[in-house]
Amino acid sequence: MRVEYAELSLQGGRDSNQDRVSVAVAEEAALLIACDGMGGHAEGERAAEMAQQTVVERFWQATQPLLDPLGFLHLALGAAHGNVVALAPRLPIEQRPRATCAVCVVQQTSAYWAHIGDSRVYHLRAGQVRERTRDHSHVELLMREGVISAGQMQNHPMRNFVESCLGGESILPEMALNPRRSLLPGDLLLVCTDGFWANLDETVIGSAFSTLGLSLGDTLSALSAQAVLNAGGGSDNTSVAALRFLE
Repeated sequence: MRVEYAELSLQGGRDSNQDRVSVAVAEEAALLIACDGMGGHAEGERAAEMAQQTVVERFWQATQPLLDPLGFLHLALGAAHGNVVALAPRLPIEQRPRATCAVCVVQQTSAYWAHIGDSRVYHLRAGQVRERTRDHSHVELLMREGVISAGQMQNHPMRNFVESCLGGESILPEMALNPRRSLLPGDLLLVCTDGFWANLDETVIGSAFSTLGLSLGDTLSALSAQAVLNAGGGSDNTSVAALRFLE
């Protein structure tokens, strides 16, 4: 499997970076993951770090290509949730560490992904967003019901109300698992936190990766810098990882 990949995480205007993002590439499979520690809860940074570490370690321990990619994603995210809960089980539930997470597996000519919360996976083709995950958030629900438009999501007063996350209660959170998607040479998979996607129009995200002469890393740098600029002085942590499927 031939791929090109890059990752980037910017602190933005925050006092610390509670995002974690990485790409793991083996001979027959690859994994992208983005985790966002929830700043309103204690030690969001530790939660994101633990979630990322758990999923990536399970990927490296698994036989590749994965026999059951969706089963792997379900079990890996379940393990990540348990490990985040275990960080501070004695804290009051409203103060426990939490994180959102988006993860994508690429192998053979297919992609599989899952997410919890408002970290996203994008599938891009020919300069356009072919598909993206749907956030576990209040504003996503409002948009689906036609109460607000996609453009109104970015500045809605309840934009940060996430309805599912890793950590908090011990019960397994709601997660969304995406079945197999076929890939064509040139397709691009993107995982990112809300500091990235919330400050960029989807048409900008799609078209940026079709610009000739720019490497994947250069494109991520330009898009992330634009997201921070668009957000202004109070910009969030901005993190993204991308993988281009070649053959």
